[in-house]
Amino acid sequence: MSEEQNHIKVYPCVPLRGISIFPNTIVHFDIGRDKSVRALEAAMADDKLIFVSSQKDESVLIPTFNDIYDVGTIVKVKQMLKINGDVVRILVEGINRAKIYTPISEDGYMSCTVVEYPEIHSEDSFSVEEKAAMRILTDKFIEYAALTSQITDEVVDKTLAEKNPIALVDKIASEMAISSSRKQLVLEAEDFYDRINKLVEIITEENDISVMEKQLAQKVKESVDNNQKEYFLKERMKVIQEELGEDEDPTQEAEEWLAKLNELKLEEQVDTKVRKEIKRFSRMSPSSAESAVIRNYVETILELPWRSSSKVNINLNRASKILERDHYGLKDVKERVLEYLAVIHLSKSIKGPILCLVGPPGTGKTSIARSIAESTGRKFVRMSLGGVRDEAEIRGHRRTYIGAIPGRIMTSMREIGVNNPVFLFDEIDKVGADYKGDPSSALLEVLDPEQNNTFTDHFLEIPFDLSNVLFITTANSIDTIPRPLLDRMEVIQVSGYTEQEKAKIAEKYLIPKKIKEHGLKKDAVKITNQALSDIINFYTRESGVRNLEREVADICRKAAFWTVTTKRKTFTVTPKNLEKYLGKKKYHYDTIQGKSEVGVVNGMAWTQVGGDTLSIEVAILQGSGKLTLTGQLGDVMQESARAGVSYIRSIAEELGINPEFQKEKDIHIHVPEGAVPKDGPSAGVTIFTAVVSALTNTPVKQDVAMTGEITLRGKVLPVGGIKEKVLAAHRAGVTKILLPKDNIKDTEEIPQVVKKALTFVPLEYAREALEEALDKSSSSPKSSKKRQQSKAKANKKN
Repeated sequence: MSEEQNHIKVYPCVPLRGISIFPNTIVHFDIGRDKSVRALEAAMADDKLIFVSSQKDESVLIPTFNDIYDVGTIVKVKQMLKINGDVVRILVEGINRAKIYTPISEDGYMSCTVVEYPEIHSEDSFSVEEKAAMRILTDKFIEYAALTSQITDEVVDKTLAEKNPIALVDKIASEMAISSSRKQLVLEAEDFYDRINKLVEIITEENDISVMEKQLAQKVKESVDNNQKEYFLKERMKVIQEELGEDEDPTQEAEEWLAKLNELKLEEQVDTKVRKEIKRFSRMSPSSAESAVIRNYVETILELPWRSSSKVNINLNRASKILERDHYGLKDVKERVLEYLAVIHLSKSIKGPILCLVGPPGTGKTSIARSIAESTGRKFVRMSLGGVRDEAEIRGHRRTYIGAIPGRIMTSMREIGVNNPVFLFDEIDKVGADYKGDPSSALLEVLDPEQNNTFTDHFLEIPFDLSNVLFITTANSIDTIPRPLLDRMEVIQVSGYTEQEKAKIAEKYLIPKKIKEHGLKKDAVKITNQALSDIINFYTRESGVRNLEREVADICRKAAFWTVTTKRKTFTVTPKNLEKYLGKKKYHYDTIQGKSEVGVVNGMAWTQVGGDTLSIEVAILQGSGKLTLTGQLGDVMQESARAGVSYIRSIAEELGINPEFQKEKDIHIHVPEGAVPKDGPSAGVTIFTAVVSALTNTPVKQDVAMTGEITLRGKVLPVGGIKEKVLAAHRAGVTKILLPKDNIKDTEEIPQVVKKALTFVPLEYAREALEEALDKSSSSPKSSKKRQQSKAKANKKN
């Protein structure tokens, strides 16, 4: 050990990844790791000597001494160059083999003491065995270079020109294209003769592998015709698979397909086409790209439900019970669905209009379709069309495209396994179109009962019968549905729920459901009727119950948390402690407050989340007849305002208004909540009443609300959304509602409890609204005197 200690010295250490460095060789490599760079800097500040050793596992990013081999090489840095970023490229010369004696540090950079093994060996001191082994080595190296073509002749000549046998062995080992672990075996061999033998063994094995590769290539060359050279690589793979015993037989797979095809008993045209594809597949190489396409094509066709159907049993009593069980309210919708099922039952066919359920979000459109599927014994498929812009989503891709697949309709039919499911197209009003095609046009063939019995997917290119499928669609609005598509559907309006209906739904469905989902006991959470009403009015603003369900879930989450942390068993939610569960109120509703005012009229509006009330305000200013409209009014609403003012000018004298007001006064019409866009013609009669009130200085009764479109002749035309508007007005405290005469019939949809609290007045002409809305008893004496003077003036003219 005393002899070894004479060679012990501390060296900076650099782990190598993927390379091995031998003595007597000059190698360049890159250093990027911080520790390695610091080790290099330490060496450059001293004698430029570094100990390098290969990593055992190349994937280790921050190696320690346990991750590198003990035996490495002491190298001298001859050149250093900084390249991209912090990476340093260095040129080193291998000096001596060395073995780690003691690791010194791993913190700033790796350093260790090593035991060097300097070799002093002259050619005269070689034994006969060593000289023979050297000759074998050089011959094997020349053979290796010739077989692999990885080493050029210049490199071979330069390597063999080395006269020192020790250096020659190291240089040959360095030039070999083998793994670092195998090179390490040569590096670790201390005895020179052992080193030669290990290297000869490695080169011999590499040469044998190269010879085997050439033999395989020769076999492939013999089996390939001269005119089919493009299949060379495929045939080579085939020979390799044969050598490994992994040969595939496409003929056997084709026979299995033919057996399935015989069982399906398809139409002659379809059967012939599929057999032709199977025949093509059996003649192809399994590794070819086209064979994978044909396999996907044939398997898709064989797995489609050509003859498989669900047993349909339409029992209207059962269907009615299921609809009542799953949905509260929606009386008209349920009746229409049951009528539809009755027609299907009697006609034994579904060749009729496609149902389109239209209504606000969260009103149960999708769940109605699920209930129809359950009540008829059919399977249910749902396909969301929201944002679909590619026609291939419906019809599939043609097989000429790489990665072609069937459309989502055929894919869904294949997955569901029957040819008569209930197929729901959800959000059909949100289908888009771009350069990839128009999906809505592709849907025409699917939804048209006269065409869908021969629906042809681009991928399959054969007709499939969709006439047994019960198609249902849903939409939030019919305005964006293309007319040809809408023409093939029968629209069923799913209106929003009233407050009472929402409360019943929450009590009957949502609260028990959420209590169960959150792991609470049946009676753990109780929400009082008033608290439930406050949740509906002040924490949700919607026609459906989706947000109501979220708020109930929020209460249950807090109850679950407090159950675990405080061990409380029951929780009662009241209006007083509601904010403790849900925080501050999110919304507020307009309510009738204060006394009657001049130029302020209660209007009624329809929104996607239900009805609402809005005040229309009018101010009369000194000016030159300018009409100002504010409150983000749309074009239609602005036109209604202008029509109302024009009508007032035409009957000004009859109303006791100075006919010259248009020249002397400016009219400013404003609808509060200016950040919210508003549009539609239904505010015409409301604006008319507000302007007359302002011009005559007559207050408007605050417990009256109105809606209706106005014409230049003062006729009041019907508008939509009556149910939602009336419910909003009732909630705000209105007691009298003025409606277009033709809309009185729409009040039949309003719950009786609401109708009893309201008085409905039909309007045929706008002037009738003045009699009901204006509070003439409260008008100022000045305004009354003005009206009398105007009437007297008009009589004088007459």
